[in-house]
Amino acid sequence: MRYIIIGAGAIGGTVGGRLAESGHDVVLVARGAHYEAVREGGLRVRTPDGTRTHRLSVVQEPAELGELGADDVLFLAVKTQDCAAALDAWSGRPVAGGGTAGERLALVCAQNGVESERIALRRFRRVYGMCVWLPATHVEPGAVSAAGAPYTGILHLGRYPKGTDDTARDISADLEKSKLLSPVVADVMRWKYGKLLANLANAVEAVTGVLGSDEAIALYRRARAEGEAVLAAAGIEAVSEQEQKETRGDRVHFEPFDGSERGGGSSWQSLSRGTGTIEADYLNGEIALLGRLHGVPTPVNDALRSVANAFARERREAGSMAVAELVESAVARAATG
Repeated sequence: MRYIIIGAGAIGGTVGGRLAESGHDVVLVARGAHYEAVREGGLRVRTPDGTRTHRLSVVQEPAELGELGADDVLFLAVKTQDCAAALDAWSGRPVAGGGTAGERLALVCAQNGVESERIALRRFRRVYGMCVWLPATHVEPGAVSAAGAPYTGILHLGRYPKGTDDTARDISADLEKSKLLSPVVADVMRWKYGKLLANLANAVEAVTGVLGSDEAIALYRRARAEGEAVLAAAGIEAVSEQEQKETRGDRVHFEPFDGSERGGGSSWQSLSRGTGTIEADYLNGEIALLGRLHGVPTPVNDALRSVANAFARERREAGSMAVAELVESAVARAATG
């Protein structure tokens, strides 16, 4: 199978690099300065076992690839807010032997949150959910860093909305040859909802810096408690923190390259790159949406979503707000209902 990585940032770049390292055919899809850097100098993937430069095919638009192959796998790794545009661009592309990508090809959704699969299923018949636990960073054009060891990450994979099949098992086998654990599960969305609850911390981290203070952790815990309440009201099952911890075990742990502390996650990186957008609408905003649908107040997540979006729009510096100020905003939102 050829893997077309749509969005070669922290996750897509790391997965694409690891697949290429183990001998798989990989095409990267990138934009702007990142595209130019990869085209000119290759993709540098930095991991605890060394830095490798992969000279891979890279395109900006699907038309540059021409007709797609019947065994191509589309690996969607753009942020959820960019999903619809990317899927519209790829779903109608012709496939060798007839039909379109949306009709024939497997599409793997490798984003935080739980909305990208629904967006995809409107356009693609064969959609696979992927729960991504992979500590990686992309802030420099042409380069990604992944600090997980001894495995680079854990990528639970399954059909959407549920089930498994041979394609999922084939993709999993390729990933597992590439230092990426990939359990095939019939309930992949249960894993993604569990990750969603963890990702409610992303907005706190993005605007105040890596969570370290008791005050920041307490704010995240309040956001998570709201999330757990709305999932219970909606009848949605999510894996527990304990189950996630037991699954990871000692398979993936953070191993810094130079003794430095770990940098911020995906939302922090969006602010650091000044992209102008952030995924908060599909993380804290997902909890707010479910809360409104099921009559559960979500003031903390409302506040976090609002502040994170303002930071993105105004291109404010990641981590530049004091934790106390963010807490005050959340408390004020809670007080006003």
